[in-house]
Amino acid sequence: MKSGRLADWLRREKFSLLLLVLAAALFVVIRLTVLAPDRSETAQAEDYVEYEKARVVEILTDTTAPDDVAEGMYRGEQMLTAEVLSGQYKGKTLLAYNYAGPLYGVPLQKGDGVVLTISTYSSGDVRATVFEYNRIPALLIAVGLFFLVTLLVGGKRGAKSLVGLVFTVLCLFLLLIPLLLKGAPTLPTVFLTCAFIALFSFTVLGGLHRKSVCAILGTLAGTAFAMGFGLLAQALARINGYRTAEVEPLLQLRQTGVPIGLSGLLVGGIIISALGAVMDVAMSISSALEEVHAANPSLTRRDLFRSGMNIGRDMVGTMTNTLILAFLGSGFTLIIYLFSLGLGKYQLLSSAYAAVEVISGIASSVGMILAIPLTAMISSVMIGKSSE
Repeated sequence: MKSGRLADWLRREKFSLLLLVLAAALFVVIRLTVLAPDRSETAQAEDYVEYEKARVVEILTDTTAPDDVAEGMYRGEQMLTAEVLSGQYKGKTLLAYNYAGPLYGVPLQKGDGVVLTISTYSSGDVRATVFEYNRIPALLIAVGLFFLVTLLVGGKRGAKSLVGLVFTVLCLFLLLIPLLLKGAPTLPTVFLTCAFIALFSFTVLGGLHRKSVCAILGTLAGTAFAMGFGLLAQALARINGYRTAEVEPLLQLRQTGVPIGLSGLLVGGIIISALGAVMDVAMSISSALEEVHAANPSLTRRDLFRSGMNIGRDMVGTMTNTLILAFLGSGFTLIIYLFSLGLGKYQLLSSAYAAVEVISGIASSVGMILAIPLTAMISSVMIGKSSE
C-alpha cells in the first residue's frame, strides 16, 4: 500500500482503529487489575505437583498388550526413564511409570515426547508418572494448517477473521473464565463478554461502518433473546446449571470457597453457543442489505426489510440444523449409551440430560432465528435513514 493510500485509509478508519485500541487496552487493564494473581494464592505448599515436558530416554519394562474387548487398544504398564525438558528439574533424568488403558494413556517408545506429573515432597523425595503423551506439537500443526488454509482462501478477510478468532479465545480463557472463578455474576458477565467479542470482531472485519453497527446491534438483540428464552425454558423445566454435565467438580470447587455461580451456567453456555451463529446471520443480513441498497438506492425501508427477510429465511433451515447437530454431536457418546439402556420414553425425555440438550439447542436456535428480523429491521431503518 502506497503512503498516500495508507494515509487515506488511516484517516478513514481512525474511529475503527481507536475502538480496537481501546478494546485491547480494556482487555489488558482487566487482566492486570481485576484478575491480577493473589500472591497468597500462589504460595507454594510443602508438597506440590508440577506438570512438565519430557522425552522418553529408555523403556525399562513393558507389560502392555492389545485388549480384544477394546478393539485392540493397549492395556498395561511401562517403567521408563525420561529427560525433563522444562521446569525446575530441566535436564534431569527421572524414573517414571506409564499406565495405559483403553480410556487413558498410550504405549510409549524411546524418543516420544510426554508430559510428566512430578510430585515433590517435603522430605525431598521426587516421584514422576506419565500424565499423557505430549500432543502440543500435533495441535500446533493442526492449528497452523487451519491458519494457512484460512489465509490462502480468505486472503485479507481471512487474516482479519483470524485476528477476531484469537481475540475471542483470549477473552473466553483469560477474561470470562477467571472472572467467573472470582465470583462475577454468571449471566451478566457472559453476556457482556460476548458483546465485547462481537464488537471487536465486527470492527476488525468491516470497520466501524453502517453495516458493522447493524450487525453488532442485531447480534446483541439475537443473543439477548436466546438468553431470555433459555431462562424461560429452564424455569418451565425446573432445571438449571446444577444439572449440566460434569458440574460436580465445580460444585466441589465451590465448596472449597471458590465463589463461582453454577446455576447460571446452563444459560451462559447457551449464550456462548448462540453467539457464533447469531454473528454469522447478523453480518450476512446487514451486508446483503447494504449491497441491495447500493444497487437500488430508491428502495424504501419496507422493501429493504422484506429483502432482508427473504434472505434470512434461506438461512433458517441450514443454520438451525447446524446448531442442533452441534449440540447432539457434542453428546453423541452419551446418547448412544442412553439408547443402549433401553429407557422408556418418559424416563428418557424427563431426564435432566434430555432437558438440558433440548433447551440448549432450541434456545440457541431461537436467538439465531430472531436475529434475522431484528437485524433486517435495524439495517433497513439505519440504511434508509442515512439515504434520505
